[in-house]
Amino acid sequence: MNNDKVTIFSDDEIRSQLNARDAVSWMGEAIDDHHRGKLVAPPRAHADLGEGRIMFTAGQLRGSWFGYRSYDTFEAEPGEQVVVLHDETTGTVRTIAIGNELGPRRTGAIGAVAADALASPTATVGAIIGTGIQAATQLWALSAVRNLSEVRIFSRNQARCDAFVERAKVLTSAECHGTSSARTAVNGADIVILATSSPTPVIEADWLESGAYVTTLGPKQQGRAEFGLDLPAIAALIVTDSLAQIDAYDPPNVLVGTAQRDRLVSLGAVRAGEVARPEPDRISLFLSVGLAGTEVYLLHRLMAQTRE
Repeated sequence: MNNDKVTIFSDDEIRSQLNARDAVSWMGEAIDDHHRGKLVAPPRAHADLGEGRIMFTAGQLRGSWFGYRSYDTFEAEPGEQVVVLHDETTGTVRTIAIGNELGPRRTGAIGAVAADALASPTATVGAIIGTGIQAATQLWALSAVRNLSEVRIFSRNQARCDAFVERAKVLTSAECHGTSSARTAVNGADIVILATSSPTPVIEADWLESGAYVTTLGPKQQGRAEFGLDLPAIAALIVTDSLAQIDAYDPPNVLVGTAQRDRLVSLGAVRAGEVARPEPDRISLFLSVGLAGTEVYLLHRLMAQTRE
């Protein structure tokens, strides 16, 4: 919906107007702007309301805009997130997105930016552990940077796995099929996406093919993580989209206090050539934690494109 002052995007409009290639391109620009200091992206903040929290991720693109995303941790489902963009000069609200599409698509696009930087250019086999919205948007965005021929999918819930396989076939031209175990999905895969809510490891590091790229979207805190420390221990390169967010986790991120935390580098540094990309036979690991401001960045670029 548009008027002279504010553009409002619904989930239906996000789905119809935002394509994967643009989203990945714009999130690459956001990662680069953050690395150069142009995108201000502090760790997420929250307001504790007793039975739940309101969470905020805020950001500013210097000389252009500032804004935030808000979402809650109450039990109501599905709930709705709000992303608000303000003009930096006047402070007026220019764009709002209401719903649950923009955030996951932003995360998926950042995941594809990381995959493009870290995964083999010739990757053909993908594995996805988990069948939620984050798994879907990762696959949606990945199609913009890699031409996979096969996608293996595993969930402990067979019905959800079967349903996700059908959904995946719409998101990619690759052959999509379920597997009987996480190990079967991961063995020989070039790109491995962990997108679960599991508090315990869902894969073991020695299942991975040499040269595999792994991204983790689920829990990654001490005492609650979807991967074990065996994975970062064998990774030649450990990367994240937000070092500040990693260090702000409470409980702490699983790497804090380990030797692997000292090896963690930003995706922006890799894209800038300040950190060498891994050798073809070495494993790389991406910790997706949600660079603040990127939802607003994506909304700003979509608004500008729509108005053009």
